[in-house]
Amino acid sequence: MKEEAEHWINRYLDAYMVVTRQISARVKERIPEGLTNDQFIILRLINSQELCTSTFLAEAVAVGKSSITAIINRLDEAGLIQRTRDENDRRQVYLTLTEHGKSVHQTAEKQVQEVISPYLFDFEEKDIEKFITMFEKLAFLMHETGGRNN
Repeated sequence: MKEEAEHWINRYLDAYMVVTRQISARVKERIPEGLTNDQFIILRLINSQELCTSTFLAEAVAVGKSSITAIINRLDEAGLIQRTRDENDRRQVYLTLTEHGKSVHQTAEKQVQEVISPYLFDFEEKDIEKFITMFEKLAFLMHETGGRNN
């Protein structure tokens, strides 16, 4: 079983590296405003949360608070996000997209869709659904349980 697992892991890593590098490179070419892939991911997460905090972002992308703070500062300086303090707890800061940030986010989302969608035509719908479902399960297991050996 160990050799089989190693084989699966190697196949996964080989495919993962090709796919993520190719998608990242192609998306980066088309994302507006010189946005980095990390900044795009952060904009996407902020857009998806009603009350988004830097703590949520750090946990969501599994990086330290200092890394998130640096990205947030750059997005704030670019006028893409705004910080709002909680009226009841001034220590709590919520992040939202500005109107400019929403526009940049929508344009970037459209570009990502245009980069990825042509590849989907090579698969049947049931295969796409199965792949996405399994990938989501892997994401859940990594986030929630850490796998069976932990």
